[in-house]
Amino acid sequence: MQAGNLSENILITGGANGIGRAVARKFSNENYRVAIADVEIPREQEECLSFFKTNVSDPVDVANLYDELIDTIGHPGILVLNAGRGIQEKLFEGDPGKWQEVINTNLMGALRCIRAFVPEMMKRQEGHVIIVSSVSAGQPHPSGGIYAATKTALEIIADTLRLETLPHIKVTVVSPGVTNTNFFENQISGYTSVENLEMGFLAPEDIAEDIFYAVNQKGRSINKIITRPLKQSF
Repeated sequence: MQAGNLSENILITGGANGIGRAVARKFSNENYRVAIADVEIPREQEECLSFFKTNVSDPVDVANLYDELIDTIGHPGILVLNAGRGIQEKLFEGDPGKWQEVINTNLMGALRCIRAFVPEMMKRQEGHVIIVSSVSAGQPHPSGGIYAATKTALEIIADTLRLETLPHIKVTVVSPGVTNTNFFENQISGYTSVENLEMGFLAPEDIAEDIFYAVNQKGRSINKIITRPLKQSF
């Protein structure tokens, strides 16, 4: 195990692209020890980052991630749960098998990582869990029911975790609006684009700045951050 302050160790799920990648770069530039877990291999893998090929919906993968991470940089003091998939299907005509895949990644993937990494945080009585949600949480909209349901559930999980780990673990929900990533292109089904939404868009680096801000507050806990493009209405 690597020596050092565990508060400087950060694990980011879904860290190969988009928001996760921006978070990894931000914290790496600030001299944190950064590990990313993703099903995709990053196109550009900086030497300062540790990469673990991981499907967070697979319990064996998460167990292997835990063991390999501990042997590489040590236990994470900061856990960013960012891995997720999108889907656009109507409830009366969509594919329940695809819905299950979204639930397994967005919800169960986060829960598996919480179960794996938070016990050591509680043992040490310090740590910070950041859950990347969405402004879709709590917002029913046609063809978006499954995705919104997973994000709504994640926000309940986040506040429950906060209550269960008081006063030792900080828990922050970060809810971005429309963000210019490959999220829409990688949806399991359905298609749109940030341009088609006509609301403007955030850069992934905007959300990375939000997360860095929340992590670096002393003596208080930032529980939720919502950031939208200026034109976004919901």
